[in-house]
Amino acid sequence: MESTTYALPATPKQIAYARALALRNQTLLPWEVQQDRRSLSAWIDAQAKLTSATAQDSRPTSKQVAFAERLARIKRRAVPDECFRDKGLMSKWIDGNK
Repeated sequence: MESTTYALPATPKQIAYARALALRNQTLLPWEVQQDRRSLSAWIDAQAKLTSATAQDSRPTSKQVAFAERLARIKRRAVPDECFRDKGLMSKWIDGNK
């Protein structure tokens, strides 16, 4: 008797998630990988572990901005524009104006 293994096709949800990861990580999703459920799962695992460009973003969080604006209203001063472009500067501004 032959021992033939059949590759299961990837599910639509797997493919959609893999495409989202490919966009996030700015990488190519190989066609061959999309044809097999196991190989796509392995590709997804590898890509999910990578940090994205947005995760390394240096802009302040929305919570930081909201807190800084609240402090600025209380202190009657403006938050410097450069603080809105750098998370570290925003943190220093907040610490100096508490």
